[in-house]
Amino acid sequence: MKKTIITVLTIMLLAAMLLSGCAGGSGDKTIVVGAKDYTEQDILGNMLSVMLEENTDLTVEYKHEMASNVLFAALQSGDVDVCIDYTGTIYGNYLSYSDIKTADEVYDISVKEMSEKYQLDVLKSLGYNNTYCLAVRPETAEQYNLKTYSDLAKVSSDMVFGGGFEILNRNDGIPNLKKTYNMTFKEELAVESVLRYEAIQKNETQVTEAFSTDGMLLQYNLVVLEDDLNFFPPYHAVPVIRQDTAKQHPDVVKELDKLANAITDEQMRELNYQVDVEKKNPREVATAFLKSAGLIK
Repeated sequence: MKKTIITVLTIMLLAAMLLSGCAGGSGDKTIVVGAKDYTEQDILGNMLSVMLEENTDLTVEYKHEMASNVLFAALQSGDVDVCIDYTGTIYGNYLSYSDIKTADEVYDISVKEMSEKYQLDVLKSLGYNNTYCLAVRPETAEQYNLKTYSDLAKVSSDMVFGGGFEILNRNDGIPNLKKTYNMTFKEELAVESVLRYEAIQKNETQVTEAFSTDGMLLQYNLVVLEDDLNFFPPYHAVPVIRQDTAKQHPDVVKELDKLANAITDEQMRELNYQVDVEKKNPREVATAFLKSAGLIK
């Protein structure tokens, strides 16, 4: 009888230990950092990973190469705990707004509605604005006297546009841009990442999607046109974290807040240039920046 009682107690103790260890899943000791499928996001994802590895006792798992909507779904499901996203993407793509707002309004709406609708906290901006932009070769700008999107609209029917799948289909992308500017391209090609710059260099496309912090704009000496009707909302980089993760790991939020206003447009463009053009490792670039900024030792 005593042996049976001891056995039952042992089983209960083991069960309690297992339940304690499983509460919250891997999130007890592990934080999952997510990133999208292009250079800047890889740098930022590594930046978060290195900061958390160096300044907390958490184990970091890094998941990247995700499209925006895939990353957003991973945040909602709990497959990802934290990432860097952009206010314009949150406002236009996740929250489906299309009306023009100021940078502060876009940020405030993003903070409020992401919290209420998705239990995700949008934290303080990193300081730079990586908005979408349209770029052309210098000779194209000179030939057609292109300075603004309105200038481009007058001759766009003679030109092929090259951009990523997302901008060709998203609410804050080409479909509504064409409506705003009464713009029609001769053809619209889905061209990803660095291949966009190769395509415009070879004149396979005459207009390309770019981000204002792309290092490749420097490499290819492209002319960025002015969004004179302010179609694209501000895309300030912001950390986004699950509320349950923030509650469980306040030290993570403390680390993320250290990135507030830590990066300028010029600095982000230079970091992208180091990876895209100089072919440096994204994690090494991220680590060097963090050290120079005094964010890790």
